[in-house]
Parts: sequence; C-alpha cells; structure tokens
Amino acid sequence: MSQTSNRRNAIKNMVAGSAALAAGAGLSSFTSNMNQPSQALKGNINHSACRWCYNGIPLEQLCSQFKELGLVGMDLVGPKDWPMLKKYNLISTMCNGAELGLTKGWNDKQYHGQLIKNYTEHIDLVAAAGYTNLFCASGNRGTIDDETGLKNCTEGLKQIVAQAEKKGVILVMELLNSKVDHKDYMCDRSTWGVELVKRVGSPNFKLLYDIYHMQIDEGDVIRTIRANHEYYGHYHTGGVPGRHEIDETQELYYPAIMKAIHETGYKGYVAQEFIPSNPDPIASLRKAIQICDI
Repeated sequence: MSQTSNRRNAIKNMVAGSAALAAGAGLSSFTSNMNQPSQALKGNINHSACRWCYNGIPLEQLCSQFKELGLVGMDLVGPKDWPMLKKYNLISTMCNGAELGLTKGWNDKQYHGQLIKNYTEHIDLVAAAGYTNLFCASGNRGTIDDETGLKNCTEGLKQIVAQAEKKGVILVMELLNSKVDHKDYMCDRSTWGVELVKRVGSPNFKLLYDIYHMQIDEGDVIRTIRANHEYYGHYHTGGVPGRHEIDETQELYYPAIMKAIHETGYKGYVAQEFIPSNPDPIASLRKAIQICDI
C-alpha cells in the first residue's frame, strides 16, 4: 500500500475518532448525572410540571415529590386544589377551570356569555390566591375562518382583560398542534397567536408556547422563541414524537432551547408536560428537570 493511501486511511481514522469523541461528549452533556439524587438547581429556570401527567399519584404525595425535586409549582391546577399546593409552599403556575375545554373557546361568539362569566369569577379567585397565570383556549375552527376567529377572540377577551389588568392576572392562551393531537384547533401557529396578542393589546394577555406542539406544527423552535418572546408568557415541554420523555430518545435538544429562553430575559415558568413512559414517572421528571436546568 502506498504512503499516500496510508496517510489517507490514517486521516480518515483520526476524523472518525474525533467525531465519535465529539458525539460522546455531546451526549454525555445531555445525559450526565441523570440518575443522581436531586441537587440544588441553578436558578436560571423556574421549574414546574403539569398535574395531569401524574394523575395516578395522589395530589399530596405529588406535592411532596415536586417540592423535593425543587419545583416552584404545579401547572394546570384549579381552585379546589390550591390549598394543598399552599400546604407545600408550591405555586399554581398555570391556573385553570374557567375554560369550557379546548374545543369551545373564544373564537366562537356563542360561548362568550359563559366564558365571560367564568373568567370574571376566576380572575378574582386567582388574584385572591396570590397567583398570576390563568389558562384559556381559542377553541376549534369548525366553520369559522382564521380572520373571523381573530375578531371573535379579540372581542371576547377585551371584555375581561381590563379586570385582569386591575387584578394583576395574565390570561394565557395555549398554542396547540392541530396535526396530531388537537385536530381543528385554531390557535395552532405562532403567527395567528401573536396577531391575536397584538389585537387584544394588553400586557395581561399572552401565549403559552408549548414546545412539543409547536415543533409538530411549525418547527424552527429557537428562532421562533427569539423572534416572538415578548408575546409568550409561559412554556411547556414534551418529547417529539410521542410526547414522552425529553431525553435523547426524541428529536429536540432541550438544553439549547432552555438557553435560548433564558437569553430572552424570561422570568416566568417552564412546566414539564410530557407523558412518562418510564415505570417510575418521578425519575423521568427528575431527569427532565436536570436536562432543562441550564
């Protein structure tokens, strides 16, 4: 074999070895210390997790575990469960209970009467409890086109947003994918949601940017967060595809996403909203927190 061939093979082996080392280093930064006991968090991200993902665990036990993991609160919890959260010094990081589900929302004027009544009551409840965020949904399209949906949502939300401003409550509409999980849901793109925030024109109405959902419907997650962060008031996680763990088994690299969120100056909450596939769901949650604790 010629010296040129030997040199070429040697260079090829060196490149392959360097690539393997680099890949190993990257993977190790993603997965290191994931099975270690909980440790002090860095304080750059305010961690939370959604109640519904752990429905099999009694609420008081879950509160105790959330506290041990270093979470500041629990997402999507209504008024009846707030006393239990307060017992464990946890925040309801995203309050709910005023909505009529996900399919019947502000885009359809036939629901405005009941929604205005519900939200008028819940805004007061949220404020009295010392919380900030209150969930809302656009509803499904049905026969409503996007422009009419924007007009209807704006008209309805403007009837309650002054009260939200007075009480210090932020109404937060979730962006959900309409491709896989929520067929026909209207607020399924950042462009539509951002336009709605602009039309409502209040600092007390924002979007819940669900990273899982938006990866499915629009992708380009980090650039979109950087471009629109002023309109996002809350974040949810989830592994793509399948909405399971956010580890190396799925396509998103959450440390980079969390770094991008932090760099925008965001001071709100990031809530884990994946469905654990691990037999030990709390171990999965611990791992997710460590992945996101940049």
